[in-house]
Amino acid sequence: MVLSLRTRVAAIGALLIVAVTTLAAATRPAPPRTHWTTGAGTGVPSAGAPDGGDDLASPDPSGPSTRPSAGPASPGKLPAFGPPPVPQPITVPAGPLAPIYHRLPVTQPVAFLTIDDGWFQLPDDLTLMRDAHIPFTMFLIAPVAAKNPGFFKELESAGGVIEDHTISHPSLRGAAYPFQHHEICDGRTSLEHTFGTTLHLFRPPFGNYDQTTLRVVHDCGLQAAFYWSETVNNGVVAYQTADHRIEPGDIILMHFRTTFVRDVTAALIAIHNAGLTPALLENYIA
Repeated sequence: MVLSLRTRVAAIGALLIVAVTTLAAATRPAPPRTHWTTGAGTGVPSAGAPDGGDDLASPDPSGPSTRPSAGPASPGKLPAFGPPPVPQPITVPAGPLAPIYHRLPVTQPVAFLTIDDGWFQLPDDLTLMRDAHIPFTMFLIAPVAAKNPGFFKELESAGGVIEDHTISHPSLRGAAYPFQHHEICDGRTSLEHTFGTTLHLFRPPFGNYDQTTLRVVHDCGLQAAFYWSETVNNGVVAYQTADHRIEPGDIILMHFRTTFVRDVTAALIAIHNAGLTPALLENYIA
């Protein structure tokens, strides 16, 4: 069958269009990573949130891990900080619901490092935190912490304070009051029994919460719940704003992972570069 000249020209034109489109797609630069924000009061991260938020599950169903970390501690790389300023705590509002903070409304040049879960318990972590000489808050899963309390007691002596992060690390949003009461109140009781201390603060797993969560936090005698301003994972700080800068009052979230040393180092460098000093979250809640 002989094609007409017009048909052959049209076919060649179509092939050229496909070739040009394919070449353009192959050479187009990847879009920049979107730095995510969260809606106030929803407990729901926006679509496309980068990795680095709360862990989805235990990395090892059999229990906590003490495997060697991804790299040795490098204390020489840690920035040096002076003592934090004398705290000027905020007043927590009264009412039947505990407040939840993504950041604290403070004007002092401070930021708050928080570390969640407790699944990986590595010797390098202890070495690093002893050498860092900073205050920090640990939101721990109660049964995980209870399996190796000595590790977390050493972190307490290095400047850490232990707070509540539930019994089984579930998503609380939408769960009934009795279930949330068990997770939050029994988590608090268990941690207080394990460590002989009084807990005051709570972080909902995955950052998922609702009004029932905040009511239970209040009813369990805890003062406030906490979300976060920035996250750190694999040695990279993920910011919420285009400024890519830690701001006074920001709450930084990271986890007990194999990248702990890199994550702490990245967080402290970011705090230092912003002209801020690490401070203790508990000292700013009145």
